[in-house]
Amino acid sequence: MDLPPEFFIFVAIGLAAQLVDGALGMAYGVTSASLLMAFGLPPAVASASVHAAEVATTGVSGLSHGYFGNVDRKLMWSLVLPGVLGAVTGAWLLATVDWTWLRPLVAVYLLVLGLMLVWRAWRGRRREPRHGGNVPLGLGAGFLDAVGGGGWGPLTTSHLMARHLEPRIAIGTANAAEFFISLAVSVVFLATLGVSHVHVVLGLLVGGVIAAPFAAWLTRRVPARPLMAFVGLLVSAVSLYNLLR
Repeated sequence: MDLPPEFFIFVAIGLAAQLVDGALGMAYGVTSASLLMAFGLPPAVASASVHAAEVATTGVSGLSHGYFGNVDRKLMWSLVLPGVLGAVTGAWLLATVDWTWLRPLVAVYLLVLGLMLVWRAWRGRRREPRHGGNVPLGLGAGFLDAVGGGGWGPLTTSHLMARHLEPRIAIGTANAAEFFISLAVSVVFLATLGVSHVHVVLGLLVGGVIAAPFAAWLTRRVPARPLMAFVGLLVSAVSLYNLLR
């Protein structure tokens, strides 16, 4: 198969997006899907391409985070089951319903959550982690991830941190669970849309797989307070961008 020149652009995008996603727990889907739609791809095709690439990138990322001790397996499975259900529902509805109206509401919610994480990191207070609420979190994050081409990372990672979970565990667990979400969405898209834009998927996949192990290692090395502040700033910046757009 002859690869077009822009293939290497997608490799670079996949590498950069996965480096941020693997280290901070978010932004691969949002960044990649936004770029693909800027190139003129329909939302359903963009989301399908991103999730197809994420099957490999999140798999490598999840294994890497597990190797470095960043994954709470019990918490991961409590997020996976409702997350898959929400993702499959969102992927199935994306082809027939316009969900554009939902994105500004989610952006406002995440902006508030991101600013709260920055404030908490600045104050430096730690509390015991709170448990529970994983079913609605998984359902909502999985649904929004399928509908918008991204969203699992910002919602799950920021929510887990807001419950006072250690940042590296929140990031690693969200990344590991995302593999199953991406796999479920890809299966639905494959059945409904078929395979297209193979060079886009391959480019994102190659770049993401290269970056995933280094990003997981970086998460373990960065101290908790700066890591929480970085996540809060990233969530806030992405939310502001989506609102302004």
